[in-house]
Amino acid sequence: MDPLSDRTRLIASATRRGKGRRPVNPPVERASTLLSDSVADMRDAGQGPLYGIEGTASQTALRAALADLEQARDCWLVPSGLAAVTLPLIALTKPGDEILTTDAVYGPVRRFLTRHMAARGVVTRFHPPQAPAAGIAERISERTRVILIESPASLTFEMIDVPALATAARARNVLTVMDNTWAAGLAFRPLVHGVDVSVQALTKYVGGHSDLMLGAVSASDPAICTRIADAVEDIGLCVSPDDAWLALRGLRTLPLRYAEQARSALTVADWMAARPEVARVLYPARPDDLAHDEWARHYTGAASLFGVVMKGGSRVDAEALLNGLTLFGLGYSWGGFESLITLETPQMAWREAPPTLEGPLLRIHVGLEEPADLIADLEAGLAGWPRT
Repeated sequence: MDPLSDRTRLIASATRRGKGRRPVNPPVERASTLLSDSVADMRDAGQGPLYGIEGTASQTALRAALADLEQARDCWLVPSGLAAVTLPLIALTKPGDEILTTDAVYGPVRRFLTRHMAARGVVTRFHPPQAPAAGIAERISERTRVILIESPASLTFEMIDVPALATAARARNVLTVMDNTWAAGLAFRPLVHGVDVSVQALTKYVGGHSDLMLGAVSASDPAICTRIADAVEDIGLCVSPDDAWLALRGLRTLPLRYAEQARSALTVADWMAARPEVARVLYPARPDDLAHDEWARHYTGAASLFGVVMKGGSRVDAEALLNGLTLFGLGYSWGGFESLITLETPQMAWREAPPTLEGPLLRIHVGLEEPADLIADLEAGLAGWPRT
């Protein structure tokens, strides 16, 4: 029998037989104190969680489903996508160590590295976003303990040959942690390609409805799993059973939403690329994108998130464009059912080597609306863009 598709597997875990009469979805069990029948039972790990912080039915079911999706030994839930990135960095480094990551790393992660980790004696070095895997590996020093991978990179969407980098890092006894939110655990599986830790912001595609904050950390190596589990226990990280339940519900329809939004995003991105007001569209799924070959080699799909570099214009012009749109929400995050647009040029100043842009940088997330309606909204907004 052929292996089940992701669409089927994510639902089959709910309908699997042998569990007796029950609801399709696990009940939401809100608990801090968990009672035992005897003192002996309190000492018996086989009796289940001892305290609410360890999670109840919805957290347990979500962890199991995500571990299966990521093909991991275990998965841990944390309160946000940012926490999912920072947890393994805390767990896997000590003072005197070094982290290597892209200069295009997600802004709040950069802040964590240069403020929190630096204050605790862990140094971060940044490589150019467009550096090839071999070039990144050449930057590994005797102090490097972790390479933090973003592929595609935040805002400018450069891609890395992740399997090649993971192989090179492992040969030098360096661990790899990858933010896999853009692929949502569907279009790419880091652990299968040699990465040590895969993290996701479940806030995005898994939740899918812009109504929860959640993150996940997945790993397979027993020693790494122990270090992450110890950090979770020591820090006291836990998530709401209600949020876990919502994420589990979103997970069941994830493949359908992800694929449909990607189709719409490609339609909108292609239309934007043909506009005279646009200098470049940054979307690896497009054949003319500089990262397309890398994406095509290893990815089976794409997120509905891409960048647009405008041709000329100012920040004032960009703000006027965004303010004039009616179907695109003005808000951060992505992966939900609604389309969003943001102005991202100011974040380029955080980089050691800011890229040269022909005009303002916009980030567009395409939701589940009809693409033709979104295009009509953008066309009306672009009518006021200054001609160059």
